[in-house]
Amino acid sequence: MSNDFKKYLILGFLFFFPIFVYVFLSTGINNFARLPVLTEKVNDIKNLDGNESEVSFKDKISIVGFWGGDIENKKSEALNLNQKIYKRFYEFQDFQFVIIYNKEESQAITDLKAELISGVGTDLKKWNFIPTTQTNIEMVFDSFKTNLELDKNYSTPYVFIVDRDLSLRGRDDDEDIGLLYGFNSQSVAEINNKMVDDVKIILAEYRLALKKNDSLFNE
Repeated sequence: MSNDFKKYLILGFLFFFPIFVYVFLSTGINNFARLPVLTEKVNDIKNLDGNESEVSFKDKISIVGFWGGDIENKKSEALNLNQKIYKRFYEFQDFQFVIIYNKEESQAITDLKAELISGVGTDLKKWNFIPTTQTNIEMVFDSFKTNLELDKNYSTPYVFIVDRDLSLRGRDDDEDIGLLYGFNSQSVAEINNKMVDDVKIILAEYRLALKKNDSLFNE
């Protein structure tokens, strides 16, 4: 093998290898930055009775909780979500929390909100508490089509990610249970090890979509 051939071979390797690595990594990132759709077209909450502010899942990235009539036992879950998820991501423009509860528990919700504000200094501007009937709670929950159930108080410790198109997002290949529809807000470990990552993914996905839309608009 001549010295010239070796030189050109090395130069070619130095030129093409970084390109190969960039394409490989870019493809991996794009494939990773997609959170699977598990259920399409869940029921929106815009027209639920008690939803006077007309909060909607549409065009928002929503963390959805079903607290039913079990508000007094939700303090630890609220604190976990507030510290690990809300405070970390609430500045994203279209991010929101939606908590659906039994309208007879309004005083308990007021007390819990006061604790969040005074106790940990939370700005609740993107926490939306939606009072409604047990029937409506069950209707919205059933539309998620999960493998989970509400308890006798129409409550669950699990919270869910709903995207701007009213699709439930989650994992279809979770290492522990396979299909992961929601995240147990009683478990700090599950929030830290799974939910934080999945919220990051969906927010990154939408940032990428916004950049693509901006580039098309500016062409």
